[in-house]
Amino acid sequence: MDWKLYLNPAKGPGAGWISFAHGFSMQESAEFVEAPVGRSSVIPERSLSMTDPRIAKLADILVNYSLKIGKGEKVLIQDNNPEPDFVRALIRAVHGAGGLAFIALRDKTVERELYIDGTEEQFALQARFEVDRMKEMDAYIGFTSLRNAFAWKDIPSEKMDLYNKYIWKKVHIEQRVPHTKWVVLRYPSASMAQNAAMSEAAFEDFFFDVCTMDYAKMSAAMNPLVTLLRNTDRVRVLGPGTDLSLSIKGLPAIKCDGTMNIPDGEVYTAPVRDSVNGVLSYNTPSEKDGFKFENVRFEFKNGKIIDAKANDTKRINAILDIDEGARYLGEFAFGVNPFITSPLLDTLFDEKIAGSMHITPGNSYDDCFNGNRSSLHWDLVLMQDKAAGGGEIWLNGRLARKDGRFVLPELEGLNPENLK
Repeated sequence: MDWKLYLNPAKGPGAGWISFAHGFSMQESAEFVEAPVGRSSVIPERSLSMTDPRIAKLADILVNYSLKIGKGEKVLIQDNNPEPDFVRALIRAVHGAGGLAFIALRDKTVERELYIDGTEEQFALQARFEVDRMKEMDAYIGFTSLRNAFAWKDIPSEKMDLYNKYIWKKVHIEQRVPHTKWVVLRYPSASMAQNAAMSEAAFEDFFFDVCTMDYAKMSAAMNPLVTLLRNTDRVRVLGPGTDLSLSIKGLPAIKCDGTMNIPDGEVYTAPVRDSVNGVLSYNTPSEKDGFKFENVRFEFKNGKIIDAKANDTKRINAILDIDEGARYLGEFAFGVNPFITSPLLDTLFDEKIAGSMHITPGNSYDDCFNGNRSSLHWDLVLMQDKAAGGGEIWLNGRLARKDGRFVLPELEGLNPENLK
């Protein structure tokens, strides 16, 4: 939170004092403003706090709509970079629903110190302890208040491989995702506002518009796309630098309508594992393990990524070589959230961009399992609106979406103007 400094010019007891927010250093620059006598000496620029009704509304959506917490259900609330006001709101919502709340407070800078010199034994033990706790939980709410997207950038790649192999794979992919009700989200921060090139106040308004939208309305509009995908065999994706063909025959289509991610807004399926052929060029930056990947290009043959290039080709190939499944696809999805129209360098938002799609190397979800297992699940985003260069998606030989807009009559309800 940003604060102004106030110098009290009044005479009498306390004259001449200076007040400043905690964490402020007198060596840092400050703006001195006279405060009217009798007014508070320190006035915050922003006031996002527990009194903001949007916080309670979001907590209510997560607990009662997304997870539908019932009496006696145990809920783990994991907060990465602590936001006490929101954690308290979640606790109140869980207890109000009759559930039992448990808390895990994390900090990216502390975890950096933990992992940068961590041994394989340490990663394995941490994973074992966290798996044991997760096994006791009925539900999970995980959120991050982003401070620095690159906080882990200088953790050695071999340590990140251990993190993905043990903690991410065993705790989350193998235990949390298939065995608990879960929802993950972000919480607004100055860093996120900066990535979006917005003021903090404007970003907060955007955040709550996105996260508290009418997900029930979105859910109903997704049904025709779910039906169409369930009856589709051949898919073709066209665009600048992209000509990709694949099959989704026999695989289910899943709508994401606010029950697993907030913000939400995607319908996903998975390719038949060995059916993918052609070239795919992504146009949206992606932060992965503290590095910003751009200009990612994959070439596929019989499902496998046989050639991968990016702004750091060596680094991206090291990620894809973490295990055999990392070079095959685990997800194929449409993004439809009408409030998200440009990248924020945050996958949880970017994969929902209206008019986008994400095609994901790595692990396939159990509810749409194509046989691919991996410790990697990397949602890379391709925007197809006109401003991003356009593109087409064909389903069984029919043009379904062009330049980011659905053109089949039964799918027009998913265009942005019909979801707001």
